[in-house]
Amino acid sequence: MNTKKSILKKAFYFIIPLLLIALVVFKLKSNKEITQSKVYQFDKEQAFHVQADTLQTEYMNAEISYSGTFEPNRETKISAEIQGKINEVLVDIGSVVNKGESLVLLDNSLLKLQLQTIEVQIEGIEADVNRYTILAEADAIQGVQLEKAELGLKSAKVQRATVLEQINKTTIKAPFKGVVTAKLSEIGAFAAPGVPLLQITDITNLKFTVNVPENDLKLFKLSQSYPITTDAYSETSLNGKAIMIGSKANLGSSFSVQFVVRNTSDLKIKSGMFGKVHLKDNSQEMGIIISSSAIVGSENLPQVYLIKNGKAILQNIVISKKIKDKTVVSSGLNAGDVIVTNGFINLFDGANVSVK
Repeated sequence: MNTKKSILKKAFYFIIPLLLIALVVFKLKSNKEITQSKVYQFDKEQAFHVQADTLQTEYMNAEISYSGTFEPNRETKISAEIQGKINEVLVDIGSVVNKGESLVLLDNSLLKLQLQTIEVQIEGIEADVNRYTILAEADAIQGVQLEKAELGLKSAKVQRATVLEQINKTTIKAPFKGVVTAKLSEIGAFAAPGVPLLQITDITNLKFTVNVPENDLKLFKLSQSYPITTDAYSETSLNGKAIMIGSKANLGSSFSVQFVVRNTSDLKIKSGMFGKVHLKDNSQEMGIIISSSAIVGSENLPQVYLIKNGKAILQNIVISKKIKDKTVVSSGLNAGDVIVTNGFINLFDGANVSVK
């Protein structure tokens, strides 16, 4: 009897965990089914509603613009030609200066003392020359003494001119008209040749540089003028004269074209601002032009969705140029093709589509 009870007890301990495990599995399966029933199940066979456009060849003689950057016509860092302590800085950042205007004053007190010494020497030598001249005319002295005095006078005058030039150089002046764009030293500092004190930038005239693909270089001619606008002041139109057309491609396989531009009277166009040069391509060339918003993929691998037999098919394309919000496609598309222009959300290669 005890053996029977022992067996029943062991069976009870074995069956209870199995029942609990089965209950947990059943509950988990039930919860999974409930969760799946609540989650949206994407139907890949469902047709996407898209907007589309039928392509045709067009003339590509629309207005073209290229973005670029304004740079100063001239810019230089100014340093002293001689050594000396800075006594005064007459300008600050943002100051507009004219050519020849004084900017920095160096200590020249020792040079002025040297000048006084030389002036005294010249005064004495001039007296000797006058006296020796009278004596030589009377044959009272040899002529060589007069010659030595005259040479000494010339040497002293050269020394005086040298010191005067050094004194002039203690006043550092603007080499051209411009704006002070950097102040690199202060009163009490020591100035020396090659140590920058100020930076002067000339923005009366500006240089404007754009990068264009090789196929568009033919649109630019040296010395020809082109309209240029700035992003910051779109209402202001400037006139740019082409002064350089690049002869070597940069890392982006494009070529630099540079213009010289006269700034506005109030110099509101600053160095570093962005702008655009505008021109028209009158080549009468025909091509496939699509909206830039229809392009998917990456810049290195542009693609569009073609609609064929009710399905969206990814198609690789080659871009030749961009015209504002339009893109010229050189290969990959033909007249009569239908491409998706809107409705790209969740769209994939091979998806069923319906055109609105």
